[in-house]
Amino acid sequence: MEKWSFKLGAHPINWVGEDVEEHGADTSYEQILDDMQALGLKGTEMGRKYPRDPAVLRRELDSRGIQLVSQWKSVRFSDPSRRAAELEAYRRHADFLAGFGSKVISTCETGGSFFADALGAGGAGGAPPRGLDDEGWKHLAEGLNEAGRIAQSFGLKLAYHHHAGTAVERPHEIERLMETTDPNLVYLLFDTGHALYGGADPLELLRTHSDRVAYVHLKDVRPGVLAAAREEGCDFITCIRRGVFTVPGDGCIDFAPIVRELESRGYQGWAMLEGEQDPAAHPPYEYAKRSMEYLYSL
Repeated sequence: MEKWSFKLGAHPINWVGEDVEEHGADTSYEQILDDMQALGLKGTEMGRKYPRDPAVLRRELDSRGIQLVSQWKSVRFSDPSRRAAELEAYRRHADFLAGFGSKVISTCETGGSFFADALGAGGAGGAPPRGLDDEGWKHLAEGLNEAGRIAQSFGLKLAYHHHAGTAVERPHEIERLMETTDPNLVYLLFDTGHALYGGADPLELLRTHSDRVAYVHLKDVRPGVLAAAREEGCDFITCIRRGVFTVPGDGCIDFAPIVRELESRGYQGWAMLEGEQDPAAHPPYEYAKRSMEYLYSL
């Protein structure tokens, strides 16, 4: 039984990096899922090491009593020439997740950033985001609304992931996204670490948009690493390699008021532990265990 109204899970990015591929390169998906099971965690996102065959993935998850909660979906709706293809890909993505009983799609625009330019959609480039012009914002909002309708048709919610290194990173960009999209179609993936990294107060962001929050990532920040990176002008990928992120309780964010806010709002979705850092230097099982103890102690 959960301690809170919401459910606690973990992202496999704690074990295997998504943006920095050498992090956890030799870790198997079996190890990730075995660790989650041993920790008593019942939810995971899709990870790059997980089986792509739905039958195999379902067998591996079901045997451990773990739910597939979501999977990242990069989109390029800011480019109208790509919209039809992007929406068809989104439909396939929604169909896959619905087959596993997932309720949210983690969605992020890569146009206006160097993510897609460097390594293809979903990859991670090192340069800072370029941002979108007014036309790009218009097309992004229209595309997201259409994708939100697709998600709803599969019983899912589009949860937009404000993310470092993308066109929706800073507080005013998150505000603009929320203002220009349909609140009945586009929801927010509230990420504590990316909020702070992007210059927002995580608690204030949560309070402002709690009615739009459909999914939560619980990530902490090492302030010394972030301050040094800012001073040196480091890009997002360098920050990851330096260990800017960690799990809750190991950085500077006070999660007590955040947990209280989620509780007071009656949030009943998933909150995923994330500590996007080198697993060789920061053993994922031990860090997740300590983070869970910290969260349960609040």
